[in-house]
Amino acid sequence: MPFNPGALTTGAGVARPAGVVDHRIARNALVAEYQRGRLAKHEVCDAHPELRRAAEHISRKTTEICPICEDRFLVLVTYAFGPHLPKSGYAIEDRADMDKVRRTTTECTCYVIEVCVGCGWNHLLQTFPVEGFRGT
Repeated sequence: MPFNPGALTTGAGVARPAGVVDHRIARNALVAEYQRGRLAKHEVCDAHPELRRAAEHISRKTTEICPICEDRFLVLVTYAFGPHLPKSGYAIEDRADMDKVRRTTTECTCYVIEVCVGCGWNHLLQTFPVEGFRGT
């Protein structure tokens, strides 16, 4: 990857928002280790029961098949953590929830996790900051 301002784009000249951390490289490395037989299924399919519940009820569907069981489509669960939010995080279901978070706190961080409700595969895909409303 070149080290210049153009390297900070997502393609087609679209700038990546400041503070976004993408974890796809780590995800792909983990899947490769599983496929090579270096990790057991129980080591990668370990979604917490609350995460699985959120995946079933408060998630966004994708068109990507689970890389582990290859049986179901993955879903995305987004949690927000920050001041004035529950310590366990706030699960974001849609744009209205994101707007509520922006009004509730001055700043927070969102975590997007992909989950397979079938086998329990889960991996952090992305984190990004969310700035709240700073009006009077």
